[in-house]
Amino acid sequence: MNQIEKRRSYIHPEGFKFAAISLSLSIILIAVSEIVSAVGFVLTFFILWFFRDPKRNTPQDSNLIISSADGKVCLIDEAYPPQEIPLREEKMKRICVFMNVFNVHVNRSPVQGEAEHIIYKKGQFLNASLDKASDKNERSSLVIKTENGTQIVVVQIAGLIARRILSFISPSYKLFQGERFGLIRFGSRVDIYMPLDAIEKCKVGDKVVAGESILAALQ
Repeated sequence: MNQIEKRRSYIHPEGFKFAAISLSLSIILIAVSEIVSAVGFVLTFFILWFFRDPKRNTPQDSNLIISSADGKVCLIDEAYPPQEIPLREEKMKRICVFMNVFNVHVNRSPVQGEAEHIIYKKGQFLNASLDKASDKNERSSLVIKTENGTQIVVVQIAGLIARRILSFISPSYKLFQGERFGLIRFGSRVDIYMPLDAIEKCKVGDKVVAGESILAALQ
């Protein structure tokens, strides 16, 4: 574990500004309505809880693909990666993880490698659990190239409530397996594309943990 990991707060910094706004409004509202103010204080605690960023124990194995998101596996299939990504047009195995508002929303790298491309695309805000959300919704695609040349695609997809996808890295950044690379606010989905011959280590309906749960293994 590196020194940055050791110094990290349990709450992601993104959450403090939202919590500060909610707390300030709650204090001001005391003079107007104690009930409304109390709701504001509860909301402040929820915001801090939503932006929690716990440490994770990531299996360090170049053959494993680790979940990038907390949540539930909602789809496993074969699909083409988003059209805006400069890759050959061929199907890949896709494993999709749906995050509700109660899941941790910090996303982590499924493999160790270099961030080859990061491409953002505007779109709709449909329910992220729907199949068409992969094509229609706002998204940010990260292509990671491993040391042996395998390309893994991680797509952060905004949901019905989510309105902001954040990336913490830039192209050419060297990612460790399980390292944080981004965050989606308030309910969303992450699709991970991998080679077709990857061996599945999960099934639809499984609850998975970002940076810890094994989704598949590379051949």
